Amino acid sequence: MDSNFLPEVWQEESLPPEAAGYKQCEVCTEKSRIIWGEGNPKAPIVIILDNPGARENKEGEEYVCGTRQTLQRAIYEANLKADDIYITYLLKCRPLRKYDKERARQFSMPYLVKQIETIKPKFIVCLGDTVVQTMFGDSEAHVKNLRGSLHTVMGYPTMVSYHPLAVRRRPNLESYFARDFEMLAHYYYNNKN
Repeated sequence: MDSNFLPEVWQEESLPPEAAGYKQCEVCTEKSRIIWGEGNPKAPIVIILDNPGARENKEGEEYVCGTRQTLQRAIYEANLKADDIYITYLLKCRPLRKYDKERARQFSMPYLVKQIETIKPKFIVCLGDTVVQTMFGDSEAHVKNLRGSLHTVMGYPTMVSYHPLAVRRRPNLESYFARDFEMLAHYYYNNKN
């Protein structure tokens, strides 16, 4: 592991007009904050996570949670640049209570599709089974069976890997996670125009 790596708070994208309609999603509460995405909204690589994590610590100070630290480290170690990356979410709010997962994902999917169509990335990255199953439209799709090669989702080359939280909880997944991002970097740099 590179000792020069320092996690950083990436700039959140300003909410687009359609975010007002997203407040009707059942995961949104009065205390919820909609996070449309972070990083470069014109980036060639769009990474999709299931939902945003914590943004502030107990003192209310902005920080980089462990999930984002793990993701940023993999990006850094694969020699990808922060400016090449945009992170977005299937659910745009952090769930703070029980909810109907299937209904919330169906509600959220058109927003994510429109977001991807607007960005027109060169690559999509789906992290975790929830995102993979939703994006692939297959409830039987699993990262362990799909990682290690490129797929096509919405007409875009798509990489699949583990959710960074799973990697933090199961260190044996670190090498797979790192190799997946190295593969992404290889494809990206060899197809950069």
